[in-house]
Amino acid sequence: MFNALIFPDILLYLLDMIGIIACAIAGTLLAQHKGFDIAGCILVSMVNAIGGGTLRDMALDRHPLFWMTDLNYVIVITMTSLILQMFFHLYHKIDNALKLFDAVGLAAFSVIGFKVALNLGVAPLIAVMMGVWTAILGGLLRDIICNEIPLVLQREIYITASVAGSVTYLCLQYFGVNAGLNEFIMLLVIFFVRMLALRFDWHLPSIRLVR
Repeated sequence: MFNALIFPDILLYLLDMIGIIACAIAGTLLAQHKGFDIAGCILVSMVNAIGGGTLRDMALDRHPLFWMTDLNYVIVITMTSLILQMFFHLYHKIDNALKLFDAVGLAAFSVIGFKVALNLGVAPLIAVMMGVWTAILGGLLRDIICNEIPLVLQREIYITASVAGSVTYLCLQYFGVNAGLNEFIMLLVIFFVRMLALRFDWHLPSIRLVR
C-alpha cells in the first residue's frame, strides 16, 4: 500500500527530474562564471546532472545507460542550461531556491542510486556507495572540468548526508519497515541533514596530528 500511495515510481521520477534541473543549473552557473561558451555550459551541465548516474551504471554493468533509454534527461538538461544562460544576470535571485533544489537532488539521486544497486542484488555496503556515487560524482567531475577544488572533497556535508540516509534505510529494513515508506524516510533524512548543515553551517572537522 505504501509503495502505491506514498512513494510511487512516478514520484521518484519527478524527484529525479528536480535533481536533474538543479544540477543543470549549478553546472551552468559555474560554467558561465568561468567564461564557457554555449556548448561548454551545456556540456558542464550534462556532466553535473548525469555523470554520477552514468558512472554508477557502468560500475554495476547496467546497460543501456538510463539517459540513453529516456531522452527526457538530455532534453531537460539542455533546455535548462539554455534558459539559464539567457537569464544569467538574474542568477542571484534564485540562490536560495537553488540550495533547496540541490538538497532535493542530493536526496533523490542518493535514493535512486541506492535502490538501483539493491535491486541488482549487490551487498548493502556497495549499495550505499552507489547512492553516494550517483549523488556526488557529477558535481566532482564538473568542478574538475572547471578547474575548481571539488566541493564534495572539502568539509561540506554531502557524502555524510547520503550515507546517513542509506544507513537509516538499512536499519529500518532490518526491522521490517515497508520498502515504500522506507524510501520516503531515507529521502527525508538526507534532505533535512543537508538543509540543517546549510542552516547551521555544519562542517566535518579536519583530522590533524597534535605535536
